[in-house]
Amino acid sequence: MAILGQIRSKSIFLIIVIGLALFAFVISGVFDGKGYQAQEPVGIINGEEVMIEDFRSQVDFFERNYNQNGMIAVNNVWNQTLRSELLKQQFTITGIQSGKDHIQNLLKNNPSFSSDQRFINDAGVFDIDLFRDLIYELRTTNPEAYEQWKDQESIFELQSNEEIYLNLIQSGINYTQLDGKIEYSLQTDKVDIDYIQIPFNSVNDSLITYKKSDLKKYINDNEDDFKVDATRDIQYVLFEEKPSLDDENGIKDRLSSLLNERVEFNEVSKLEETYPSLLSTTNIREFVNEYSEISFDSVYVPKGSLPTEHANMLFNLNKNQTYGPYLDGEFYKISKMIDKKIDGSVRASHILLSYSGALNANPSVTRTKSDAKKEANNLLRRVRNSPNKFSELAFEFSDGPSKNRGGDLGFFQEGTMLKPFNDFVFSKKVGSTGIVETDYGFHVIKVVAKDDVVLLASIAEKNVPSDETSDKVFNLATKFEMSLSKDFDFSTLANESDYDINVVNGIKILDNDFPGLQDQRRVVQWLFSDETKLLDSKRFDVSKGGYLIAQVTKITDEGIPSPDDVSFRVLPEVIKSKKADYIIGNNNFSNSIEQLANQNNTVVKKALALNQKNATVSDAGIEPLIIGTSFSINENNSSDYIIGDNGIYKLRVTKKYLTELNDESFNFVNSFRNQLQLSNRANISFKIFESLKETAEIEDNRSIYY
Repeated sequence: MAILGQIRSKSIFLIIVIGLALFAFVISGVFDGKGYQAQEPVGIINGEEVMIEDFRSQVDFFERNYNQNGMIAVNNVWNQTLRSELLKQQFTITGIQSGKDHIQNLLKNNPSFSSDQRFINDAGVFDIDLFRDLIYELRTTNPEAYEQWKDQESIFELQSNEEIYLNLIQSGINYTQLDGKIEYSLQTDKVDIDYIQIPFNSVNDSLITYKKSDLKKYINDNEDDFKVDATRDIQYVLFEEKPSLDDENGIKDRLSSLLNERVEFNEVSKLEETYPSLLSTTNIREFVNEYSEISFDSVYVPKGSLPTEHANMLFNLNKNQTYGPYLDGEFYKISKMIDKKIDGSVRASHILLSYSGALNANPSVTRTKSDAKKEANNLLRRVRNSPNKFSELAFEFSDGPSKNRGGDLGFFQEGTMLKPFNDFVFSKKVGSTGIVETDYGFHVIKVVAKDDVVLLASIAEKNVPSDETSDKVFNLATKFEMSLSKDFDFSTLANESDYDINVVNGIKILDNDFPGLQDQRRVVQWLFSDETKLLDSKRFDVSKGGYLIAQVTKITDEGIPSPDDVSFRVLPEVIKSKKADYIIGNNNFSNSIEQLANQNNTVVKKALALNQKNATVSDAGIEPLIIGTSFSINENNSSDYIIGDNGIYKLRVTKKYLTELNDESFNFVNSFRNQLQLSNRANISFKIFESLKETAEIEDNRSIYY
């Protein structure tokens, strides 16, 4: 008490001290680079900084509106920001700037605006003046909405700039008559050859010697093929916090006890009171909501919506009969049949014939009500004459949103549709067709199928471990972690305790998930921390319950890897190169391909009608060097040795078929020129972005913040 009194008496002093401490913390952050104002940008794109505050707000938006979590949202926002900034910079360089006409054209072609009745004039078309009047009105009456529009207008401006930019580039991609001639020749010129192949596998590996320096030289000569990102390898033991058999039996017992009434002594009334069971309760909603972790749902469901393993048993229960306890996902449940409706769910298709003035009618619909009715009757006759063509007719004639599904509305229950529609489909047999009128127009309807539905009352308890089980898992993980700190070998300790060791290799700095284990961002951040060294270990909580204890087994820095790290890729190429030298060295004396074939106990093969657009050679596989060489030498001449993908080759050209271009070939040449133009203009947006990204100077700091 004396101490508390002293604290109270010094309260003003404490407030001042705490205030100064907080001030010092903030000021130190400003100067040491760790505070708010001194934060690094999340990225720098050609010198333009992407501020973390703006980036975070975009990530929050993606998470809220697109149901994206964690690194998925972060990566999507980064890609969007990167693309937007690179294109903005191009707009500045090229001087592209959209005017009012461009924005107005975008609005006209945007269904959200062009179909808005507020902006449709008496002629039934979008009127930009009506839209402009609304914006002027918002500026004075609703400043907040006006500011939102300005943000939207900026987005439209960027879209318009992008469209202009891409159109300019696209229109600049052209091919000449000469390009068409070259492409025509590449596809039509042919060559026949005789050739000899000495496969690499004909030389025994034991005849080949190599040094580590050979591997290193190969890597240096092909540096671009071997550049790697920084990666980490780990091994880990997972201590899963799962319900034990005793835990699950306890849940089942608690659920089963709800099938029996219970008697308890009431301390207030001094009388024994009887509490109802799931079978005897007269207020099923109240009973379920009191004892279940999932609230009562009064929706009838078809058999297909029930848990697959238990659907037959549940669906075939008699009224008031129960089933369970059974496991459904993360919950144990016990269910009671409340009701069953025969044909309670209907699947139907329709063709909507709207008319001018009907509810939600498209402005382009000009037919009158009587015309719509007449057309509906005509379609009904066609449907009855050819029932299998209903979908085709819906695609062609329906004004409803379901036309793209052939008019299919799927299954729905009673009360879902407007009354005339509802009454027809639930009163008619499967296969029936007819017409009903609603405020939307006239519907040509076909009853496709019917299904029974049931109403179940289910009491659910989540299948989670007990406190005792959780404590046991915690103790085991702690014991393992403490033993590691005493310099016990990770693998030895895990094996002695009979724990499974999981291995994850090639973890990158922005990875989020491990195979079979999601949301491990904290582990990845630790792996790439400057303080984390080889063979370090650490414990992490697992989001679904339990613990992960990981050890770093390999650290690979960004750049060119050592020969040992990529020997599985390099060694086969080095051996292949050594075998090529060996084969050529042993056959220098052979003058013709026939002599070469005799010397190597093989035969001369033929390959006919080779062309430069296909790299496949019969009996040899994909060998582009053979194709290229065969077109570069004259008839009856032989090549030098060719080091191919599958062996050493020597060839002789026996016949060339070169297409001579004349006036009759003009149309063919034009056709090939047009093909080149179309294929290279396609996907121009993606190609431009990839090109800009490849040449840009980009600093990516996402890993600092996420």
